[in-house]
Formats: sequence, C-alpha cells, structure tokens
Amino acid sequence: MTKQPSIGVVGLGIMGGAMAETLLAHGYAVAGYDVAEAARKRLRRAGGTAHVSSTAVAARSDVIITSLATSAALRDAAEKIAATNRPRCRIVIETSTLPLADKEAAMRRLKRARIATLDCPISGTAVRMKEGVWTIFASGDERAFRQVEPLLEVFTARVPYCGVYGNGTKLKYAANHLVAILNVATAESITFGRKMGLQPRQLLELFGPSPIIGTGVYRLRGAMMAARKYRPPTMKVEVWQKDMQVIGDMAKAVDCPTPLFTACVPLFNAAMAQGLAQSDTASVCEVLGMIAGVDGPRVRHR
Repeated sequence: MTKQPSIGVVGLGIMGGAMAETLLAHGYAVAGYDVAEAARKRLRRAGGTAHVSSTAVAARSDVIITSLATSAALRDAAEKIAATNRPRCRIVIETSTLPLADKEAAMRRLKRARIATLDCPISGTAVRMKEGVWTIFASGDERAFRQVEPLLEVFTARVPYCGVYGNGTKLKYAANHLVAILNVATAESITFGRKMGLQPRQLLELFGPSPIIGTGVYRLRGAMMAARKYRPPTMKVEVWQKDMQVIGDMAKAVDCPTPLFTACVPLFNAAMAQGLAQSDTASVCEVLGMIAGVDGPRVRHR
C-alpha cells in the first residue's frame, strides 16, 4: 500500500488485543470492537479507538483483522462488515482457528460485497509475538496478500504465502495437532522426573535449550509447569478445547488416524473437570501429577 492504512481489529481477546497494541506501537491508527467492554477499555488505554460494533469498525478501516473464538462470532462479523453502507474496508485478514467450512462461508459473504478475505491463522501465542517467533500461515488471493504483507510483518518476519484460501487453516491444524502432543509430552516428562525425585526446574534448564530434545513448547509451557503457575494464560484450556475439537473433526473428515493426538484429549478434558478452564493449557501437568500421586505445593492460579 502506498500509505499506511488504518486498521480495524474485530475480536480483542488475548491474540487480537496483542495485535492491536503492537500495531499502535508501530504508529498505525487502530479501531477495534469486542463484545467485552473490558477488552474495549484495554484498547482505549493503549491509544486505540473502541467501537460498539463491527459495522462501525468497517466504516473506519482500510483493512480489518478478525480474531474470534467462535464460528458464530465470525458469521456475525462477516455479515456486518459486508452489509456496512459504503465500507472503507477492502481486505479482511481472518486469523481465527475455526472449522474451514465456516471460514469459507465468511469469505464468500465478504466476496459478494467485493471485499477480499485472506485466511491467515497464527502459530504462536501472544507472549511469543514479543519474541518475534510467530508464524502467520497466509493463504488466499495473492494480490491482496502482497498488499498487506508489510502489515503482517509488523508481527513477525515469518509470513509465508501458502497458496489458495484455506491452506493456512490446514497448516494451523497440523501445527496445533503437534502442539497438543508436545504439551502433554512435556507434562509427562516433568511428572516422570518428579516421581524420580528430580526438580522440575532442573529438567527445564537441561532439556529446554537442548538442540536434540528441546522444543519451544518445552521452554514456554515447561516453565509454567515447573513453577506450577498457569495464569495469566497464553492459551486457556477452554479455548484449546475448541481447537482440539476442530482438529479432531478434520482428521475424521479426511480419514487420518491420529492415535497420539486422540490420547491427549482425555487429559485436557480432565483439566476442565478440575476447574482449570481459565488456566493455561500447561495445567495439564496438574492432571498427570494427580494421576501419578505427586505431592507438592498447591497450584498457584495467579
């Protein structure tokens, strides 16, 4: 784009809020909407303009980023953006992790309003954006992507163009499939160490940086597991449940066996049952600890 566009952000939760604040820090004008008043207040405190509808955001933004937790929220946003009287917005960057069929339906609704939609889900948490390690799987119309590529590079240098609309979401499913397994594997590793009398911090310090067995998940979530501190969350268990369902449904749709992923599902379900819905997904370590009968200090939620 020849001039810096004004940006709208619809969905100001953990991810959307982080993107809005990062854009403001880089000098972009940001308008935003979220159903939660607290999220709108955070945007105002950061220097953005909060509105009470997606319609108002569409009327004031050149590009809109959507970051939404449910398909219903995406349908509502797409309908209101498309129906806006003379909207400024010509490109929507859809970053949510949702069923592909629902994202395609939103794309078709916006296309009828002559608004291009890019499917750009994000691999990484809000914390990891500050470290520059996000990957944004960009897919859709390549001309529209090239227009907003500099905007996406505000968040990370890792913005591969992945082809036709929907490829980004498929890659995100594959990435989150692996994260689910690595999260549980990390918890199992730390619980096993504790049962043998080792300190979780020692495991973290030795395994996390290892070029052979270390992973980003071990370093990020292992630190929370070692401290037994799961708030503030980088990804809430209750939100992760939605992602797990979406991935499982896709695996069934394409007839792909996922035995390791499937084995993880009951552990995240148990975390919900133990009252950890608002905690980070690292809290699955507490589930394994309880099963293993590991004694230790009470879980610190804050």
